[in-house]
Amino acid sequence: MFATSLELLRFHWVAYTIYALMIVSVIAWFGWNLTRKEKVRSIIRIPFYGYMAFLIMAGVGHHIFTYNSIPWVEEDIKRHEIKPDRSYLIEVADHKWKMPKLVAKEGERVMFDVRSKDLTYGFGLFRKDGTMVFQMQVVPKHKNTLLWTFRECGNFDIVSTEYSGPAQYDKETGEDLMFVKDGMVVECKEKNEKIAMKE
Repeated sequence: MFATSLELLRFHWVAYTIYALMIVSVIAWFGWNLTRKEKVRSIIRIPFYGYMAFLIMAGVGHHIFTYNSIPWVEEDIKRHEIKPDRSYLIEVADHKWKMPKLVAKEGERVMFDVRSKDLTYGFGLFRKDGTMVFQMQVVPKHKNTLLWTFRECGNFDIVSTEYSGPAQYDKETGEDLMFVKDGMVVECKEKNEKIAMKE
């Protein structure tokens, strides 16, 4: 149902806004009843508890629904059965990335194997508007792999999403030295189809 993390975040924004307004309505109802001169009759309590039960079921149901509809959850659980289209080995040490040119095609599954030789880093892929596609923690002397299906195309920036000390930043400018502009290029499916048709 959700192709990208942006679609999921938009859905969550709407769902949680509605849910928050419903919870505020309970507080408003409670406050209104405190200001009334006559006490609330017991008959009114039944709808109140029913409404509370509905809120609980809606909250739990929302998480169950989104868990089953997020495409990368099932992919991560069954990753041992999935053969990636591309695999990249990325090494990081002394606040510097050592990696090949990262290229993929829209719809391809890519396995990122990121290895740290010294500190804990983060490996994050970001869109040009600053929103995150994905990220993972990179722990030294541990296996740090991430399988990702690219459902969107474009140029993405790579950033370390973990603070790994002041050496990560330039002393004079404050520039993040682990920021890689256009570190990952994902070619659009339409472009690939047009090239295939010409050939």
